[in-house]
This record gives sequence, C-alpha cells and structure tokens, in this order.
Amino acid sequence: MGNQSQLDAVDRAIIFQLQQDGRLTNLELAKRVGLTPAPCLRRVKRLEEAGVIVGYRAVVDPVALGRGLQVWVEVEVYATDQKTIETFEDTVAGYDEVVDFHRMFGRPDYFLRVAVADHAAYEGFVTGKLTGLPGVQRITSHLAMKKIKAEA
Repeated sequence: MGNQSQLDAVDRAIIFQLQQDGRLTNLELAKRVGLTPAPCLRRVKRLEEAGVIVGYRAVVDPVALGRGLQVWVEVEVYATDQKTIETFEDTVAGYDEVVDFHRMFGRPDYFLRVAVADHAAYEGFVTGKLTGLPGVQRITSHLAMKKIKAEA
C-alpha cells in the first residue's frame, strides 16, 4: 500500500481523523468516517501494517519541557569525504537539542530545528557543540517571530 493511489476516500478520512486525534476510540473513529466498528478497525490495522500509519505520539508544549526557544539552523560544510560527513551527521543527530535534521539538495547542506530553553542555551549549543565540528563552514540561525501553523 506504499502507493498513495491505493488509498480510497475512507482510508484518507481515517488518516485525517487520526492525525487530528490519535486517541480516538475505534467506535468514535468509525462513526466519524461512516463505517461500523469492525471494518473500521480492519482498515486501521491494514494502514498500520502497510506502513501508511507509522505510529502515534503525544504532542507536548515545548515551553512546559523547558524547550520554548525553537531555532531553525542552516549549516554549510566544506568537507567532501564520506567519513567526515558521516561523523558530522551521527554527531549532530545525537544531540538532544536537535529535533529535526535534514540533509538538503543544494545550499544549505543541512537544515536543523533546535529546541532549547532560551537564548543563552542556544548560544551554548552553537558554541559548545556545532562550532568546531569537523567540516562545518557556516552556521546561520533563524528565529521565528510567530507560529502560524505547525503540524505535529
């Protein structure tokens, strides 16, 4: 079922409802998508087994966790050898402050989302962890003014 074209309207409705509230009971989910509970549960299980639904999680308030400052970080590297690249990726992926980490096509080479308590914590992260890593050429930070929309 990796092919999206195999998803029908009911599958898409189930996915939408579970994205809105992953704690829906099967009975409530079935009601919302116009099915009886047994076929609804079969569809959910099929979507899970096919890897369309890959998990469920709690959405938490970053401020409550002491990680209220979110910074988007561009990192450019000058290294081209595989060992340096792999070491950089493994190191950065292991940092607790890094909540999203992507290698990009073109520039920047990497895009990270970092969650920390405040500006001082971010400065400590940049100077103590990112700056000086082998291969790092440039670090550019972007702080959001206002959250307008964010998916969990």
